[in-house]
Amino acid sequence: MKIAIISDTHDNLQNLRVFFDFAKKENIKAIIHCGDTAHGETLEEILKNFSGPVFLSFGNMDFREEFSNFENNERLKIFEKFGQTELDSLKIGFCHFPELAMENSKKYDFIFYGHTHKPWLEKIGNCFVANPGNLAGQYYAPSFAVLKTETKHLSLVPFDKLQYATK
Repeated sequence: MKIAIISDTHDNLQNLRVFFDFAKKENIKAIIHCGDTAHGETLEEILKNFSGPVFLSFGNMDFREEFSNFENNERLKIFEKFGQTELDSLKIGFCHFPELAMENSKKYDFIFYGHTHKPWLEKIGNCFVANPGNLAGQYYAPSFAVLKTETKHLSLVPFDKLQYATK
């Protein structure tokens, strides 16, 4: 299974659409969002354009009151500070803040975080800790990550390498 990890979209719908092109062509089955979606319209866009499960951890720039409309969506799981799931027997944790990710790294196979906007990947003990970067293109070029659960291969995907970005 291929899982996309995104973060810090900050309502950048144009870059989100580029990501959706990639997700469709690459057969992405689930999305983990590490926070700072921002407004409810962006979450609505994600749910409208992606049919698989979406896991979301709130960030410091999320307008939580706008997310109440989505509470009954069966494809969406929202977590206040720290989320976790198990996909293809992999224990996955995710959150917005790096310090929270580091505190929990011993409990998971993979842990993802956002907030800094800087793509980052390191191994701490038996856990891969990664920041997928940001879809907004703020401070750093836009990027995201893809995890192939069968092989446990995690890759960072910068937008400038995407053929889909030329549409």
